Amino acid sequence: MRKKLSVVILTLNSSKKIRKCLESVKWADEIVIIDGGSVDETLRICREYTDKIYVRPYAEDFSEERNFGTQVCSGDWILQLDSDEVVEFDFREKILEILEKDPPFYAYKFLRKNYFLGHFMKHGGWLHHSLHFFRKGYAYYKGKIHETLIVKDNKIGILNVGVRHYPFDSIREFIERQNRYTTLQAQRIYDEQGLLPESFVKYQIKIKTLKLFFKMFFKKKGYREGIYGLVFTGLFCMVHFLKWAKYWEFFIKNKGIGCEKLFSSC
Repeated sequence: MRKKLSVVILTLNSSKKIRKCLESVKWADEIVIIDGGSVDETLRICREYTDKIYVRPYAEDFSEERNFGTQVCSGDWILQLDSDEVVEFDFREKILEILEKDPPFYAYKFLRKNYFLGHFMKHGGWLHHSLHFFRKGYAYYKGKIHETLIVKDNKIGILNVGVRHYPFDSIREFIERQNRYTTLQAQRIYDEQGLLPESFVKYQIKIKTLKLFFKMFFKKKGYREGIYGLVFTGLFCMVHFLKWAKYWEFFIKNKGIGCEKLFSSC
């Protein structure tokens, strides 16, 4: 007997993108919306496709939201999406094929094709696999910001089809979002690990940021994307820099170490 598929979509003021996402999965047996408290037209659009909508105050804990979404689903298999993702036809066909049989895996990684200002990023490490398709009862999420799917016995297959991802429509949107995320990440590092060694903090700010740029732009050939690759690499490295700069802020406030000391060896 064919297994049932539930699609879980996380939304928050996603009216500009949610319809394309919903259109791409309207063939699923069930669509579940976990909304963080949208004040735009997101919920009105979602109601055209499903009545299974849960509005929960945005707790900035993605694992909690995704695990809740899994819990309220009735399907045998779960596909977790963000509102800025669109399922491609080939991925749909592969999912339907998996639902028809008893596969040896409890979860599958699938391709995530990132688009930067409308440009498909083939190089630089932005064409990668995402792990958000799994059998209910055999996997759960862990981690607040960059959540990780923990799969029973690590039985994970790989699909070379997947979704198109449109993470932001403008650089301003990207910066505003990452400014919020990096604050949460820095606070989490401080809360969980306390005051890390000064040398480690220096390394993250001064050296790791530059290494990331070299890795993405040169080693992973981000330069082949032209100006798109250069700008996106810079933005990505900025996120790492901001996260650790904000941690450093916690560091100096709690240990009394100023900028002059931290960068004394620059």
